[in-house]
Amino acid sequence: MGKKKQSNNGLMSSAGLMRYYEEDKRAIHLDPKAVIVFGLLCGLAVILLSASYGTWP
Repeated sequence: MGKKKQSNNGLMSSAGLMRYYEEDKRAIHLDPKAVIVFGLLCGLAVILLSASYGTWP
């Protein structure tokens, strides 16, 4: 059997989709743990504020 020729142009994959993971080098990268901590802090702030204004059940 012959070897398949591998293309390294980076524009199209075998399914015809763009490879976006190579194009996001300038994007903002956040640690997933930081996003979870930020969400928990926002939720805690909402609970504390609703409790302080008397809207807590």
